[in-house]
Amino acid sequence: MARCHCHWRNVCICLCSPCILLALLMFYITIMVCMDMTTTVEWTPGEISQSKNHFVATGRWKKNCKVPTPETFWKQHGDAFWNRLQLQIDSRFKPILHLKNIPRDFENINFHDSLLRDSFSDVLDTNRSRKNFEESPETIQLFVNHMQKRDYSTIIQPKGVCGAGVENQKEPPLILMAIKTTMLNFKNRQVIRQTWGKEGWVAGHNGSGAYVRRVFLLGTEDTESLAQELLHLESDRYRDILQWDFMDTFFNLTLKDVLFWKWFSHHCNGSQFVLKGDDDVLVNTPKLITYLQGELLNKSQTLNEFMVGDVIVSAAPIRDRGSKYFIPESFYKGLYPTYAGGGGVVYSGLLIKRLHRVSKGIHLFPIDDVYVGMCMLHLNAYPIHNPAFLTFGFSGKEEQEPCAYHKILLVHKRSPEQMVVLWKDLKKTKRQCWDVPLRDGRKKGKKQ
Repeated sequence: MARCHCHWRNVCICLCSPCILLALLMFYITIMVCMDMTTTVEWTPGEISQSKNHFVATGRWKKNCKVPTPETFWKQHGDAFWNRLQLQIDSRFKPILHLKNIPRDFENINFHDSLLRDSFSDVLDTNRSRKNFEESPETIQLFVNHMQKRDYSTIIQPKGVCGAGVENQKEPPLILMAIKTTMLNFKNRQVIRQTWGKEGWVAGHNGSGAYVRRVFLLGTEDTESLAQELLHLESDRYRDILQWDFMDTFFNLTLKDVLFWKWFSHHCNGSQFVLKGDDDVLVNTPKLITYLQGELLNKSQTLNEFMVGDVIVSAAPIRDRGSKYFIPESFYKGLYPTYAGGGGVVYSGLLIKRLHRVSKGIHLFPIDDVYVGMCMLHLNAYPIHNPAFLTFGFSGKEEQEPCAYHKILLVHKRSPEQMVVLWKDLKKTKRQCWDVPLRDGRKKGKKQ
């Protein structure tokens, strides 16, 4: 009898053990899924909080165990063209389904060019997308026709290793001035060369100094024109022209970013920082050098994610057809990510190399500074706002105050004539405005 009881006990153990183990496994999986659901951030447009030097998007915590449909700064639902394009990429690699769980190695994923092309073809081939495309403004249609291409050749490259600089440079440059310009804006370039963009050793505000290099970023308008011939002569003289073979339009400014990032990653290993700005900005170079040297000492933010400028949060696309920033709802829906105004921004050389890698998995967007913000969000990095960057100019009568231009690092929208006068005034009033600090006070951000 005891032998029979032992036999049946062994049979029960053999039959029940797999079932018990399977039940425990299912229970464990259920628990893990629920934990993942409760830590999923669902981003709610307009909810922006500020943490230390960063502007960080906040969200609502999901408490249920249902399969989530995470949202990004852009809306995944609907039929907006860019949203559907990027969703195809992001859903494959899951990079920004929610801000908290962006894979740290997303920037190192080996994106193949065919991935962008395939997603582009899949989305554009739908009837709805075709209809939206045909009803879009000509500028959007032209952008869409070329947005999957990035392999433009260079027409002119700087003669130096990393733009114009002195030959007997004794240490790596602190900053490379990378200025967006156009073929016909020779006067702007010439004034910049003679004022705030002068290459070589530049004294800082506090008696120190650093090496500065310079490069101008251009597309083309007509490669066989007289202007193109003059540009070649200009390059021979100043060795600071970097020109690619794409049409230099407003929506193609994004191409200047991604192509510059690629060029910089191959030719500028030594430059610690880059100022990327328009050719109508005035930069207080001595103050900027001192500021950046202070950042290196303070280490307030790791250099591989350092970006500082005039930060804009919760911006919505412009729907006014009369604006050059016009983006139709058929192309993009949602808010823009946090970004630094493209008139003038400074970021580290290390960050540029990361932006170059991550941009390979992000479809181009017509507004260049917004696109940089998209790339930053994929890197889980955020720009620092500094009120000394005035990409929208002075407020009120502040410009009329004594030493006003000694309080800033950069101001936008200044003509070549104004630059010459203001640069002379900065030098003339240097002694009397020596102790004037940079503009301070943090803003909440403004919409584009």
